Amino acid sequence: MKMVVGLGNPGKDYENTRHNIGFMALNYFPGNINKEKFNALYTKIKVFDEDVLFVKPLTYMNLSGDAVGEFARYFKIDHNDILIIQDDLDLEFATIKLKYKSSAGGHNGMKSIISCLGTDEVPRLKIGISHDRSMDTKDYVLHNFSKAELEKLDSIMPTVKKIVETFIKSDINECMSKFNGGK
Repeated sequence: MKMVVGLGNPGKDYENTRHNIGFMALNYFPGNINKEKFNALYTKIKVFDEDVLFVKPLTYMNLSGDAVGEFARYFKIDHNDILIIQDDLDLEFATIKLKYKSSAGGHNGMKSIISCLGTDEVPRLKIGISHDRSMDTKDYVLHNFSKAELEKLDSIMPTVKKIVETFIKSDINECMSKFNGGK
């Protein structure tokens, strides 16, 4: 079984904010992510004959690890079979980068996940949101995307979907070799 986790914050106020890019990405996959368990919304579907959980933690970003850890333990999912979709301030807007075995890099959702799973060896799909240094970081990540930004994000979602499908079929190493570096 694999698990794909989109990071974000619950509620209408956060729907189109930069910190919610993980939630937004999961909206491009089949199935209604509307069942509730472990303080998260989820759905379990078959993709390429593999059971896959799609999860949106409802704990707010800083406690995302609580839900991820509960799902991993309950369904006995190895950390290598979990893909986290997150925003990244240090990447150019709408740039995609895959990582494995690295620090949280200041991302509080990842700090929580690393702490709850007990390892930094967690596959990640990072989507760049840039950083407006004239704004406080907290305000910036909770700021809504502009219409133009939403259109640009929409244009990269087919690639995000291909990455997730590749992860489901194989692993993070194949994803990184196929999709990192603009390949």
